[in-house]
Amino acid sequence: MIEIERADALGEAYRRRIADVWVRGFAEDFAYFSSDPAVLGEAFAHLLLLERWYVALVDGEPAAVACVAEGDEEVLQPRAAEFRRHLGLLHGTITHLIVRSQFLGGHDGARPGLVEIGFVTTAPAYQGRGVATALMRHLLALPGYDEFVLRDIKDTNAAALGLYAKLGFTESGRRAVRGARRAGFAEYVSMRLVRD
Repeated sequence: MIEIERADALGEAYRRRIADVWVRGFAEDFAYFSSDPAVLGEAFAHLLLLERWYVALVDGEPAAVACVAEGDEEVLQPRAAEFRRHLGLLHGTITHLIVRSQFLGGHDGARPGLVEIGFVTTAPAYQGRGVATALMRHLLALPGYDEFVLRDIKDTNAAALGLYAKLGFTESGRRAVRGARRAGFAEYVSMRLVRD
């Protein structure tokens, strides 16, 4: 059975498990910070502003996560001291600077009623079981929003692009990636859904 909860309702006891789903889902993207998922989970757990994250639970275990932000709301709150504690002085400082420059900041067209959904990922053990679909349907049913935006989906992520299209999202833009050959994909895709 899949249940959806806001992360702050689950509480601090779930913080690390939520972070583990997030860092495992983005392990390839976060590899610069550490290739060890346990280290990443420890280093990144503090980042999550739990009131902005939603969790799909399967039998009580976090299986998929996503965050939502309206306007200038942030979903992460990086603290240099936490990164340094887990990654060392130099690497922790660099990680803090990268996270602040790459992961903070709202959607350019931010306005009341428009929500950005981000960092959608499913733990590997739960992929292909409808967990991300259930999570996304829950987010799309949240009251008070008339437009939903997804940014920076890799053009090679066919599963995510297919899911979002199935849910009614349409492509709203593409952004070329520098060093595409090394990165393994050419463009970031943005999508949007406008509710009638």
